[in-house]
Amino acid sequence: MIEVKNIKKSFDGKVVIEDVSAVMKAGQCNLIIGSSGSGKTVLQKCIVGLFEPDYGEVLYSGQNFTEMKGEQKTEIRKEIGMLFQGSALFDSLNVEENIMFPLSMFTNDPHKKKLDRVNEVLARVNLPGVNKKYPAELSGGMKKRVALARAIVLNPKYLFCDEPNSGLDPQTSLVIDKLIKEITLEFNMTTVVNTHDMNSVMEIGDYILYMYKGKKEWEGSKKEIIFSKNQLLNEFIFASEFLQDAKDMRMLEETGKIPNHRNMDLMLDKDTPPIEDTSEGE
Repeated sequence: MIEVKNIKKSFDGKVVIEDVSAVMKAGQCNLIIGSSGSGKTVLQKCIVGLFEPDYGEVLYSGQNFTEMKGEQKTEIRKEIGMLFQGSALFDSLNVEENIMFPLSMFTNDPHKKKLDRVNEVLARVNLPGVNKKYPAELSGGMKKRVALARAIVLNPKYLFCDEPNSGLDPQTSLVIDKLIKEITLEFNMTTVVNTHDMNSVMEIGDYILYMYKGKKEWEGSKKEIIFSKNQLLNEFIFASEFLQDAKDMRMLEETGKIPNHRNMDLMLDKDTPPIEDTSEGE
């Protein structure tokens, strides 16, 4: 679990984060969302220690990370995995060498043990046998999965993902979301995701923190977001008429008034009667 308490951060006298608090639990995907300039990236960097907060505390499993020095912080960072927006793979290293990099940095394991671990995580992200390929030979989705494999190779307690679906097509984005969700549950990690992807919000958002002008504007789950009356949140999430109709559909589904997504014609043409479900034995 990660606790953020009353974080404040300024740059050159300008307040970027103002009194933000949150509790991000293990075994769930904790999403930070907001428009550009909302402070979500600065907040994530404060949490991982790339920025020092002006005020407030960040606690990892009850340990005050903001008060730690040198070696203490290093020990916490060994328990952190990072999936960067652009994957951040080393172009001059092949897949195997990229994933093995943290193992070589933080462990004294023999080569065979490290290689076995590399193969384990490659299999976990459904990329067995690509060890000798270089990043230039991989698709965008494959690069993300290799980067995710590297992020979990040290069995971290905490996983941070910065725009994991950036630059990916919708179908590949769903694959990455599913992997992140599965790995979070499988290893009971505290996963923190910065994202603009509303599919991610609605599919894996166990806890969602919406930032607006440096402040926590709203927090809740993907289910609660559907019924939220917060105008700023609704304008951000459901900006278009199509997405607003999608929200209305999901609200009806959650309340049991529409059984499933086969009534999508309602969303496209409100004057069209709903499709009858004539399927049998499904």
